[in-house]
Amino acid sequence: MESTFKDMSGESVLDLKDKLGLRGGVADVYGEDFATENQPVTPWTVSVASGCTLLRDPRHNKGLAFTDKERDAHYLTGLLPPVVLTQELQEKRLMHTLRQYDVPLHRYMALMDLQERNEKLFYKLVIDNVEELLPVIYTPTVGEACQKYGSIYRHPQGLFISLKEKGKIIEVLRNWHEKFIQVIVVTDGERILGLGDLGCQGMGIPVGKLSLYTALGGVRPSACLPITIDVGTNNKKLLEDEFYIGLRQNRATGEEYYELLDEFMTAVKQNYGEKILIQFEDFANHNAFELLAKYRTTHLVFNDDIQGTASVVLAGLISSLKLLGGTLADHTFLFLGAGEAGTGIAELIALQISKETENPVEETRKKIWLLDSKGLVVSSRKESLQHFKIPWAHEHEPVEGLLNAVEAIKPSVLIGTSGTGRTFTKEVIEAMASINTRPLILALSNPTSQSECTAEEAYTWSEGRAIFASGSPFSPVEYNGQKFVPGQANNAYIFPGFGLGIIMSGTVRVHDDLLLAASEALANQVTEDNYAEGLIYPPFTNIRKISANIAAHVAAKSYELGLTTCLPRPKDLVKFAESCMYSPLYRSYR
Repeated sequence: MESTFKDMSGESVLDLKDKLGLRGGVADVYGEDFATENQPVTPWTVSVASGCTLLRDPRHNKGLAFTDKERDAHYLTGLLPPVVLTQELQEKRLMHTLRQYDVPLHRYMALMDLQERNEKLFYKLVIDNVEELLPVIYTPTVGEACQKYGSIYRHPQGLFISLKEKGKIIEVLRNWHEKFIQVIVVTDGERILGLGDLGCQGMGIPVGKLSLYTALGGVRPSACLPITIDVGTNNKKLLEDEFYIGLRQNRATGEEYYELLDEFMTAVKQNYGEKILIQFEDFANHNAFELLAKYRTTHLVFNDDIQGTASVVLAGLISSLKLLGGTLADHTFLFLGAGEAGTGIAELIALQISKETENPVEETRKKIWLLDSKGLVVSSRKESLQHFKIPWAHEHEPVEGLLNAVEAIKPSVLIGTSGTGRTFTKEVIEAMASINTRPLILALSNPTSQSECTAEEAYTWSEGRAIFASGSPFSPVEYNGQKFVPGQANNAYIFPGFGLGIIMSGTVRVHDDLLLAASEALANQVTEDNYAEGLIYPPFTNIRKISANIAAHVAAKSYELGLTTCLPRPKDLVKFAESCMYSPLYRSYR
């Protein structure tokens, strides 16, 4: 259809894409990019949509916002009540309804229903109310949604590829109704947030992430594809659940697992081309590192748990220097947790310090210490350590327990990536406060129940001196008459803008310097007013502007490194990023 559809000037969509420099980039193949806000468009699908077909097409449905003229032209008269509502009034009514729900999961289900019914209204709702709705469509509510996904499942929101499809994955990909895909978020459901193995029900994570790619980063929903790879689950409770929607078998491992993943990666590239961005999400440590290492040189891949988390935390550390003083190299970092998130963050910090000091990264790693379930990661443990922990095994006597590690290492920054709640105890926070005038406490584990401590605990136990940020959201805290606003080190700050920058520049590989560029771009957007409230991240209310700036910095670095294919480079990358962003506003139909 793309090659035959013409606009009123007689030019094909491909011609217009070439003119705008968007071919293979971020344009909408249905022609809406080429109309102004006031210029009517035809709601093209395979033919002109009308009647019940139009009302059931979430991309073009406007519900009660169809005008009388549109209702006559598209055979909608009588199919809707006579009232005509603006999109703004529809939004107001829906927010009023959502606020009546006491249970967050009910809000989540209502929003998913809206997304299936009226796509533009869903995204306008999320964009305009991002701080209120982000915890509903993402952490922490998405965790409960995954746990109960079998019970609340209503409509296929992505592709399920199981072991049964081995040998024909390319055919399964071709079953997806959209052909112009730019970003895939894929999980195997083995390590969902801090909740563990949820098998096939991990689909809630790719669906939620891609909703944010659109709402926060402006990547078109039609260009996003959520995928769950089902190789079974070791979760006995799920296997015995009559409503479980996945394969009822224990997880495939070893050769069988990697052969399926290899077929998947080959099929994706074959079907969608070299520039398809594949984001790995919530894979267990033993697979996450291996998959990233294996495919980062042959595919455009990004692991949000390793790289996205690292980038957003590094941004917070760079930003916090305005409050802490000194440079990153002046500080000592202690991690509780040495998995994919912890080691990913640690490596990016070491790379940034190396870049700033021009010292080798092997040297800058020595400022960073990791603590796992067996104690401090030290050189005497090297023979028993997993490969990704070995670079962090420094010379030191063995130390067991977080409190002992804090007292031995004397860190200025404490970072929790353990996935275990309430591990930053009163004694630990008090020890950090006794060592530092302003201790930086990052309790990053999700969802809220797994957070290493609450915002109130961090501020109270440090006597109001802590700088605090968490993975899940916490409400403002009042201590001794002073209001503290906790920051959220949320990956949603990074990956939507990062992905947009990759797509709009036609980048073919993810380089570590692109992650550093994203971190610096985010840190630079924290204002003095934010610092006055103790924030080290900007508020989410400006997230689209933040994402455009991150996209521009990522694209600029990619052009500098020669990784791009969209040439020539736009003169103003921020404006170009903004122009590429999907708009949730209704269009007038002919």
